[in-house]
Amino acid sequence: APVLSTNLVVVTSNIWLQGVVLSPHLHLSICLSLMGPFTTFLQLKNKCNTFLVSFLTEPKDDLAYRFIESWIGDGLLVSKGQKWFRHRRLLTPGFHYDVLKAYIKPMSDSTKTMLDKWESYANTDKSFELFEHVSLMTLDSILKCAFSHNSNCQTEGGTNAYIKAVYELSNLINLRFRTFPYHSDLIFYLSPHGYRHRKACSVTHSHTREVIRKRKEALKEEKELDRIQAKRNLDFLDILLLARDENQQGLSDEDIRAEVDTFMFEGHDTTASGLSFILYSLACHPEHQKMCREEIMQALEGKDTMEWEDLSKIPYTTMCIKESLRLYPPVPGMNRKTTKPITFFDGRTLPAGSFVGTSVYGIHRNAAVWENPDVFDPLRFLPENTSRRSPHAFVPFSAGPRNCIGQNFAMNELKVATALTLKKYELIEDPTCKPKIIPRLVLRSLNGIHIKIRSVEPNM
Repeated sequence: APVLSTNLVVVTSNIWLQGVVLSPHLHLSICLSLMGPFTTFLQLKNKCNTFLVSFLTEPKDDLAYRFIESWIGDGLLVSKGQKWFRHRRLLTPGFHYDVLKAYIKPMSDSTKTMLDKWESYANTDKSFELFEHVSLMTLDSILKCAFSHNSNCQTEGGTNAYIKAVYELSNLINLRFRTFPYHSDLIFYLSPHGYRHRKACSVTHSHTREVIRKRKEALKEEKELDRIQAKRNLDFLDILLLARDENQQGLSDEDIRAEVDTFMFEGHDTTASGLSFILYSLACHPEHQKMCREEIMQALEGKDTMEWEDLSKIPYTTMCIKESLRLYPPVPGMNRKTTKPITFFDGRTLPAGSFVGTSVYGIHRNAAVWENPDVFDPLRFLPENTSRRSPHAFVPFSAGPRNCIGQNFAMNELKVATALTLKKYELIEDPTCKPKIIPRLVLRSLNGIHIKIRSVEPNM
């Protein structure tokens, strides 16, 4: 498993997969760790800001990300070169604020469904596990925003074949990533888990293709986004289907399928991890939770839902969200593959073709940047404090040209869900069940994330 306390990790040799060997003369405060018998990681503890800037311009590696390609295809997360550049340009309008505005209502509706389910836990003095509930909520929300599809997955999650397949794939990819023999395509293919993986991929791909086919039929008469938007709110699929480049060429059906599946994968599990740890952090710090609730009550003025204009009225809550993302980044590490040699400050060089990884968890807890890094302190994100830090000190959505295209979507959902939750419930820590944090594809807890809740009095 990756070491979380590091700032930078470099894959120096990967004989079985790539034949990359780094010069043994690189000795910048190094300690070694292994991933299986063939892959050696170097942990660099020096100041690596220049290296990090160069690292973030490189393409994603084909060591870790290849495990998800069979599900999401060659979408924006894993594509590279001109294909990535073209797709990024075509998809960017899908995250314009005019489009994101319409997503606030479905996000609110999905959150309220989750909160209504929690009533059975309120005032019982018994803790419950957050992540499962939050994960279903974010999946429900993204289905509404991507497909305009009401899945009812929060109330019928165990019966919908597509929902079950998405969960199965998330779990199997995590399993494969941490099970070294499964890094071999042949061994994984022949295993029972490989069979389940292929079966789940078939379900998700069939579902996505059928949704695309039906939407293309519905859009036959409409070729302009403005005309569609005059009739109804646009969703992600509309924008994908009607996107055109300078040559008036759109995306192929397979490209659209890959981007939809990528959006489902990236926007569901990562947001669920982030929100679960945000609510846990606020449960552990009632003084900050109280300040957030007072701010939210004032911003909503008695409303039971969030609107676009309300997102800018909760600055303290936003700082608390960012502080939780600092302490518990949903994606705990980033990986790249160098396309050119990179020279360190002492003149030594990392060769092209090396796998490089950063621990986002480690960057966010670097004591040289963050005073008392393990303390929850939202005031770190006051504008005057943020301006004194490197922009690469806080990277929950990555940075550079390959940063997360959906980060505004994600932040909006985190704000909506946090605000509506605090409006309805007081969150209480369960000191007997602390999360045992572990890096997977997203940051998880081995024993779940548990809190207690109490209904908020109407006059609070």
